[in-house]
Amino acid sequence: MPSAATLKKIRPIQLIAVIFFTVSGGPYGLEQLLSYAGDHAALPVLLITPLLWDVPAIFTVLELNSMMPVTGGYYKWVRYALGTHWGFIEGWWTWLYTFIDLAIYPGLFVLYATYFYPDLEQHRITVCLVIIWASALLNILGIVPVGRVSLLLGVLVLTPFVIIVVLFFYHHGGDIHIPAPSFGRVNFPSFGMALYTVMWNCLGWDNVTTYAEEVEKPVRSYLVSVLGAFVLVMVVYFFVIWVSLQSGINHAKLEDGGFPVLGELIGGKWLGTIIALGGMASSLGIYAAVLLSVSRVPQVMADDKLLPRFISKLHGRFKTPYISIIICSVVVSLMVLWSFGELLIIDVTVYGAGLSLEYVSLIKLRITEPHKERPFRIPLGVWGLAMVLLLPLIVYIVALIGAFRSTDGAFRAAVFALLALLSAWIAWGGVWLSKRLRWKT
Repeated sequence: MPSAATLKKIRPIQLIAVIFFTVSGGPYGLEQLLSYAGDHAALPVLLITPLLWDVPAIFTVLELNSMMPVTGGYYKWVRYALGTHWGFIEGWWTWLYTFIDLAIYPGLFVLYATYFYPDLEQHRITVCLVIIWASALLNILGIVPVGRVSLLLGVLVLTPFVIIVVLFFYHHGGDIHIPAPSFGRVNFPSFGMALYTVMWNCLGWDNVTTYAEEVEKPVRSYLVSVLGAFVLVMVVYFFVIWVSLQSGINHAKLEDGGFPVLGELIGGKWLGTIIALGGMASSLGIYAAVLLSVSRVPQVMADDKLLPRFISKLHGRFKTPYISIIICSVVVSLMVLWSFGELLIIDVTVYGAGLSLEYVSLIKLRITEPHKERPFRIPLGVWGLAMVLLLPLIVYIVALIGAFRSTDGAFRAAVFALLALLSAWIAWGGVWLSKRLRWKT
């Protein structure tokens, strides 16, 4: 590993853009929320779920990162707090979840590109592969190019939605209402899938810490950037869903055609066009940002001799983990055949399991190392933390049960996600066996 001093470092404004794309990338992917939750439950689900699911995760990430702002982020925290075995499990689960997560975004790019070229769906796999390997090249060039590209794409993603909100207020003025909150018409499987939709659109806060040594003044930068990104994400989500409700758009039409359909309804063909362009930019930005975060984890695990050593090899010129980036890209190339809905369920399920180990690590370190320096500290004691951290666990369990009771495809995806979690112990067995063989020789 090069020293922290020799690495080119990303600035806070670029970090906000990278975090925005790692966690969100705009409201693209929220279109199904209205179909699942309906007019009266969509906004409550959208506003309450992040409070229970994201806020505990954000504060956990900020405290642990202030203690250990190191490359590898959550993997290093869990390993330090719970030992090598659980550190490996954390790294393995996160690697799996990110393969699944990354496979979603090239498909979304194709979805929005078909707004211009309807026949492009026939070449979906080819387009996805081009995106995967172009992003791999960008990541090999380093974090600073990723940050600059994220800033540019962020403008392209947010501008059309600002236009939508402004146009809506201009046309409707004071004729605005919010449907009365109600969950009475939402059946439990649909409620579970609504939770999954919001959870997926708001996950990844821990991923942004895996390159902490490549960030200027990481403790302060992460505090400002993470909180800034969260506010930005929630403001964008709220206004877009709120305008969708006010417009009276058909839920099925929105789900099938995406937000370009909403743009056409509010402003005409030109607005639908720039929203489709924004959706394409969003997919590219999220993919590049998430690949940046995940490629650092196997690199650090290889340095710790928990994965083959060659994975940690750095590029001679750019000092990036290019072998790890290439491996990630190969696996994602094989994952793009899955459907969006199935990938979403597997993604959130595996991610939630890894996040739970970070919560356990936070509480463990509060008990075993209460006086260790924490520039950022959640203002709660151990029991208060335990009670608060039950909230995301409850959301996670409710969403999983709802998925099991949903469609056959959702059930299969949930079962596959549980099997993927169990694969970590098979992989750990391989690590243990290889160590035993080395000792004997």
